[in-house]
Amino acid sequence: MRSCWLRAPRRVWAGGRRPRGSLTPPSSPVPAAAAPRPRRARKRRHRRGAPASPAAMSGLGAAAGPAWQRDSGGLSLLAEEPHGAAPVDFLQELPSCQSARRRRGGTQECRPALLGTAGSRGDAARAETGELADRPAREHPKSMAEKRRIRDSQQADTEHLTRWKKWRRTSSKSLKKALTEVKGLSSYLVLWRHDIHSIEGKFGTGIQSYFSFLRFLVLLNFIIFILMFSFVTLPTIISKYGIFNSTIAYISPKNIDDTCTIYKPSGNKGLIYFYTYLKDLLSGTGFLEVTSLFYGYYSIDAVWISIMRYNLPLAYLLATFAYLTLSSLWIIKRSVEGFKQNLVHDADPFQSYCNKVFAGWDFCITDPNAARLKHRSLQYELQTDLQEEKLKQKIAERKMGEKLRIYSLRIFINIIVIAILSGCFYSIYRVTVFSQENSNDIGNVNSQVNLLVQYLPSMVITLANFIGPLIFAFLIRFEDYTPAFEIKLTLLRCVFVRLANIGVLLFSLWSQIAGCGSDKCKPCGYNYKLYPCWESDVGQEMYKLMIFDFIVILAVALFADFPRKLLVTHCSWKLVQWFGHKEFEISDNVLEIIYGQTICWIGTFFSPLLPAIATIKYFIIFYVKKIVLIHTRKPAARPIRASSSNFFFLVVLLIGLLLAFIPLGFSIARIPSSKACGPFRNFNTSWEVIPDTILQFPTGLQQILFGIASEAFAVPFFVILCIMMFYVIALARAHKRVVEQLREQLVLESRDKMFLIRKIAEAQRYP
Repeated sequence: MRSCWLRAPRRVWAGGRRPRGSLTPPSSPVPAAAAPRPRRARKRRHRRGAPASPAAMSGLGAAAGPAWQRDSGGLSLLAEEPHGAAPVDFLQELPSCQSARRRRGGTQECRPALLGTAGSRGDAARAETGELADRPAREHPKSMAEKRRIRDSQQADTEHLTRWKKWRRTSSKSLKKALTEVKGLSSYLVLWRHDIHSIEGKFGTGIQSYFSFLRFLVLLNFIIFILMFSFVTLPTIISKYGIFNSTIAYISPKNIDDTCTIYKPSGNKGLIYFYTYLKDLLSGTGFLEVTSLFYGYYSIDAVWISIMRYNLPLAYLLATFAYLTLSSLWIIKRSVEGFKQNLVHDADPFQSYCNKVFAGWDFCITDPNAARLKHRSLQYELQTDLQEEKLKQKIAERKMGEKLRIYSLRIFINIIVIAILSGCFYSIYRVTVFSQENSNDIGNVNSQVNLLVQYLPSMVITLANFIGPLIFAFLIRFEDYTPAFEIKLTLLRCVFVRLANIGVLLFSLWSQIAGCGSDKCKPCGYNYKLYPCWESDVGQEMYKLMIFDFIVILAVALFADFPRKLLVTHCSWKLVQWFGHKEFEISDNVLEIIYGQTICWIGTFFSPLLPAIATIKYFIIFYVKKIVLIHTRKPAARPIRASSSNFFFLVVLLIGLLLAFIPLGFSIARIPSSKACGPFRNFNTSWEVIPDTILQFPTGLQQILFGIASEAFAVPFFVILCIMMFYVIALARAHKRVVEQLREQLVLESRDKMFLIRKIAEAQRYP
């Protein structure tokens, strides 16, 4: 453990002299305890014939210290005991040795051979020195004078190199410099860089993480829009306008009833009033239904660009898989980075307490109000930790009767929660069925009532998203959980109610599309009378959900936050002052945008340009939330740490993405595609375009692809994946054990240092 001479236990030699043959490194100072005494003191001691002190002789075993010897690996401390030397007793007194003896369960001695690891440490030090030698002088952790000396030596070394090596070194330095400059310039192109830094300085890293997360969603939606526009919308527009000598290829449907191919979009005809355009803009009907915004516009089987045939159905499906895969990989990559940071903060209570006390301050804060808020938040965290420890002690002391009472109360409250969720789901189902059956009523086509009927599902879902979390936050107080678990459970329930409402809406739509009677669905496989192009209808519902969610966010900012700010500022009533400024709850705002992003993922298949609307929506929301935060709200008194909040945001976003996989997969693989519109009208389902394309490949490639899709390949592949997963889990556990051992070793090292310092102090105090 103590191999290097700087780390080795300092020894006081008998009589204040080193044994003959011992060597002190010339480039290093002599240890204080081993330094020779003044000449007068030595003469006095030799004249009196006084022996060395007991502490120096027995406590540090200084009868004959270990010798310094030089070998090919440098200077190392070899633990040798000459003839007649006293035992090195102080090694047995080290806390690390005592801990090792207790762990072994025996009385084995810690021999000085523990110091024999200097060779490996010397190799590591030499390797590190070699790496530093290859770096530029400015990257060395040394003073300016030493850096200049290193730079001069490096320049002198280059004079002896060949021209080829000189050119390689010069070109490498030039390339690194160019990359550094490009990286520095690219940092100025980051979206909202100055705004986010300003928010971080005024309100801390917790709120800054929300706006960084919002920026990530803007970039993600923009890339999804570029993907869908490039591979789906642009080829269709090019072919319809005959650009680049392109033409459209239509394939007439086979073995399909003619009634299934009838599709008459409800476009506006004749004299149109202004409010009709506004209604169409809000509901996605009318003139918007026949645009490239929705699925029904892409009723093309193939596009011929010069002599190249572009398979639009295959491109449509592969683009869908591509944006889902891209989203999942990007989220997983960012969540892994957040998990590493979150793992560092997850520690024992003592380490968590030290982190809060010694490393809890946010040095990015520049605003005095934000500094006072940070003080209060640290105080709140410490109080919460103490409260949790007190509650854990109380839980450990509970009797059986009290446990039964609390468990019964929790079961009763969970039954209430399930009843509330069931009521929300049933309301959404009934309202969706009512809206779909009455939205196309002839008597309401040109009335404002029709718009209200179309927006009924969106209104009920928004109302459930608003009322549900309030009830959950009230009920959680009676369940007697720890404060940290209360926050997690409440957030989990809020996430579930928001994302499950979308699933219930889609289930209600599919029950109307594919769950009709046999007589209605027999010719086409779906309810073609009510839904001649059901993909466009689902896209319209997703469009209305996104538009209504955006309207609600703007309405809350304009008609709730700003009036409340004016009342609190200019009204001195006690009731108004008791309400005060509303807090900027990070978790609620994050759930809002994750809800909208889940709608975007699901709706992009049915409305290819929906990511463009989501990009514009989040772009505007950024500035709305920034103005609301600065002028109308205050930061939450119970903030979330930036590292844990980023990880939590991405985990919830990943849950939303997994939820989007389920309805999309069901729509693509199970529900029959519309026969009157869309690129898949010649296929029974959207998935059939994949095997139909494979059948056009050469026979050998077909056999390989079908073999990969067969059970004979899937079962061994699954077994190999399980083995790899178990191996990774075992490796992670081994790494965890090593980390725990290293932590214990760090603690023992600090105790050993304290022990050695105490012994040296005793030796110097009693010479």
